[in-house]
Amino acid sequence: MKDATDIFKDNVGIIYRWFDKITAYFETRTTSGAAEGINNRLKLIKRLGYRFRNFEDFHLRCLMCWQLSIS
Repeated sequence: MKDATDIFKDNVGIIYRWFDKITAYFETRTTSGAAEGINNRLKLIKRLGYRFRNFEDFHLRCLMCWQLSIS
């Protein structure tokens, strides 16, 4: 990475900052993909929810999306 610093200044800085997270993937093979998928789905519901009258309607739509119990 020392050799690459002259050419890829921004990229090397990013790798240094995230190095522990990058190596953690190779050690445990876990990612945040599931959480990112949930966040993406919630953002989609929010974007499409211009017709929601209140937060309860948004809450119910989110529960229906994952077929969770309403009670």
